[in-house]
Amino acid sequence: MKKRMLTTASALLLSGSLLLTGCTSKSGGSESFSSKDYGLKDVTFPLKEEKTLKIMTSSSPLAPEDPNEKLIFQRLEDQTGVKIDWRNYTTDIFNEKRNLAIASGELPDAIFNAGFSDYELLKHAKDGVIVPVEDLIQYMPNLQAVLEKAPQYKAMMTAPDGHIYAFPWIEELGEGKESIHSLDAFPWINMEWLNKLGLEVPKTTEELKQVLIAFKTQDPNGNGEADEIPMSFIINDGGQDPHSLFGAFGLGDNWDFTVVTNDGEVKLTAADESYKKAISWFNDLYNEGLIDIEAFEHDWNTYLAKGRDKKYGLYFTWDKGNITGMGDDYDLLAPLKGPEGHQNVARTNGMGFDRSRLVVTSANKNLELTAKWIDQLYDPSQSVQNNWGTYGDEKQQNIFGMDEATKMLKHLPLEGTAPVELREKTSVGGPLAILDSYYGTVTTKPDDAAWRLNLMKEVMVPYMEADNIYPRVFFSIEDLDRLSVIETDMFAFIKRKRAEWIANGGVEKEWNDYLAELDRLGLQEWLEIKQKGYDRNQE
Repeated sequence: MKKRMLTTASALLLSGSLLLTGCTSKSGGSESFSSKDYGLKDVTFPLKEEKTLKIMTSSSPLAPEDPNEKLIFQRLEDQTGVKIDWRNYTTDIFNEKRNLAIASGELPDAIFNAGFSDYELLKHAKDGVIVPVEDLIQYMPNLQAVLEKAPQYKAMMTAPDGHIYAFPWIEELGEGKESIHSLDAFPWINMEWLNKLGLEVPKTTEELKQVLIAFKTQDPNGNGEADEIPMSFIINDGGQDPHSLFGAFGLGDNWDFTVVTNDGEVKLTAADESYKKAISWFNDLYNEGLIDIEAFEHDWNTYLAKGRDKKYGLYFTWDKGNITGMGDDYDLLAPLKGPEGHQNVARTNGMGFDRSRLVVTSANKNLELTAKWIDQLYDPSQSVQNNWGTYGDEKQQNIFGMDEATKMLKHLPLEGTAPVELREKTSVGGPLAILDSYYGTVTTKPDDAAWRLNLMKEVMVPYMEADNIYPRVFFSIEDLDRLSVIETDMFAFIKRKRAEWIANGGVEKEWNDYLAELDRLGLQEWLEIKQKGYDRNQE
């Protein structure tokens, strides 16, 4: 055992030294994995003679080990004459393998599903590991068409230095407040229990408290045991956190504690007076025994198991189908009116945009060929398949059928298969674009997405006060450095106090000291950086 530990430690030291002394030159160091220069100009597909590009990628453990076994890539190879020599890793080890390849200088032509943070993009560009790609867009008519229809993405792709360092993933599902990303944590209330006890759906925070008391004391599941859980959540866990109820007290809250007022002011939700009032209300519920005592410690699987046993009176998640199923026993709870008349839903700062789905490395000697191959991924029909899966696969279940008359991809019934499982087996991800205008022309909406969009529009959107979310600002590497340092400590502090106060109380007594600590941790500098980024984005 000791020998194994020493070996592991040596490996870590070696990888650390590689990272410290990694590729810093334009040449990309050792380029043994990249393709030779084919000398191709004015490339048209399919190529007269097959050529190979070497690309690193990641994929789900459910997917084939060789991505070329996926029908999507087989068709793409037939259409282009470009064979991809994949270096594929499962998602759990991909980052480590990607970073080692960079550190050693053994670079591929490109990295697909790259997964770089903004800081990493800028750092690798500065070190000459990846190259700017804005000049390659001249070879990419499909991407050009996307950016003409939706020019806002060009700004999101562009770094503060004016360069573009990666090709993005874009998935639109609704616009503005009606975007599917406007709220992650839907509150789901047990309609079966309400009906059993003859109760109305609560409309205020006080009415909800009384309903939860009834769930706790009146045996709504009828088994003669006090085993009902009036309210449950997973604290500080995005879609499972109860932040969607905070708007009943004013500003509201979301997963990254960041909102933009209609005056264009960036605010930290967890420093607002209304946040204190919401926390105090949750503590009152906890003291009444109305909140799951495991809400501060249980994991997803425990949360899921209790939900499938229908033990919850009210719980929070993106889609009830994942926990309690798609039956009528649970329904979406509309925003509550608080004690001061507030009835608001703070929007989540989410959108279907990932800046770094593919980067081109400095080892690549076939930039035009690479750009034109990437551009095929932005073809509307191709993008839809890359994102969800394909049609006509005779070896496994298909997510689509192809309507030959209209050439439209239509979602097929899932027949009990989990959509995420089918997607991980057959889709490829990577750079793509799906615009709202594609629905009804290129493809249908997934049934689960259409259902959730309708719920969002009817139940939540009428109570969303904010006209804007905090956008995907591309900060400078210096600002990213400071934000990272500040957020690491500040967000950890906020999350710790959030859980402590709900369970143990003390928010009123400790509030001023809490605000002082936020300032000590850098809140004012954080607000200044975030505000400047927002203002710059609006120009």
